[in-house]
Amino acid sequence: MSTTTPPDAPSTPPAAPAGATPAPRPAARILNTALRHPAVVPIGAVVVALLIGAAIMLAAGLDPIVAYTAVVSGALEPGTLDYTFSVWGFICGMALAAAIPLRMGEFNLGGNGQLVLGGLTAALIAGYAPLPGPIVIPLAVIGAAVVSGAFGALSAPLATRFGIPIIISTLLLSPVAVAIVSYLVRFQIGEAGSAVAQTPRLPEGARMWALGDFSYSNVGLLVIIAMMIVFWVVDSRSAVGYELRVVGANRRFGAYGGVRVGRLALGAMAAAGAAAGVVGAIIVMSSPYRLIDGALISPGYTFAGVAAALLAGGRPLLVPVTAILFTVLQVGGAAMERSADVPRQLSDVLQGVVIVVLALRVVLDQRRSERSSA
Repeated sequence: MSTTTPPDAPSTPPAAPAGATPAPRPAARILNTALRHPAVVPIGAVVVALLIGAAIMLAAGLDPIVAYTAVVSGALEPGTLDYTFSVWGFICGMALAAAIPLRMGEFNLGGNGQLVLGGLTAALIAGYAPLPGPIVIPLAVIGAAVVSGAFGALSAPLATRFGIPIIISTLLLSPVAVAIVSYLVRFQIGEAGSAVAQTPRLPEGARMWALGDFSYSNVGLLVIIAMMIVFWVVDSRSAVGYELRVVGANRRFGAYGGVRVGRLALGAMAAAGAAAGVVGAIIVMSSPYRLIDGALISPGYTFAGVAAALLAGGRPLLVPVTAILFTVLQVGGAAMERSADVPRQLSDVLQGVVIVVLALRVVLDQRRSERSSA
């Protein structure tokens, strides 16, 4: 009687079926998860910008460590903290003007026009309205918000009715507003006999109230902080905030879900313009208490705000944090020029690199969501 012996067990595991994707290793899976974290691209953009700045300085024979140290120390030294807080508030306000439409996937590049219109409105109301300070100061701020909000809202119907993208219309309308304000300051309402194109100095009662002994920071800083709190509440605890986030994630899905995208864009752009107008009013009613031609634009608050909003992804709680970076770059740029002999325009280069990288990320995310919903 013959017996059969079982075949030997295979020495190698069975091969995976053809076409199957091998399971990633634990280390690769952890790395993949980390790279998908939403903070990776913003942090990477900042690192790339700093590396590019360092490469430029090294090519010019300069020490980037000394330069970056001078930037930080120049912005945070006790003698400049008052001014730094003031600039931080202005950048936060302009970041708010960019972050509100960014939540629904739109870019507001018209901050300069909205800013100067707000400053002009505040200069006219505060300078010529025969009212006491407790009335004229809030009235000037509200008037600036209304005028700039209406100007910002113009881009929404241009997009919904004529198909002009908001990023294009805001970019093209802004120089028109800047030119009109410049003409009025130079030839119509400017101070007579002054060698500088500027409006007359505001009366004592029409100047923004100071915060204690600070020279630059005033009640306007509290107004901007209040606006950021309102934005956070609306974004996180209201139906409007939910609609903004839904449309920002996927515009088609939002429209199919019943969101009136045109009306939402109108409100978002009006709110963005109003925020920029309030910043313009606060700057004009702060020292030197007048509207000077070009003075609202030359510091670069608008595009520093755009960069801060992009770095924060439009998230209300992150905007004040990311604004710190660009405040330090802006305020510390002068110290960098003095201490390390590096032109302060390098800070503009760093901001530009951050804007390009993050704007590209936003555009790619939008296209990816559109393809997935098609």
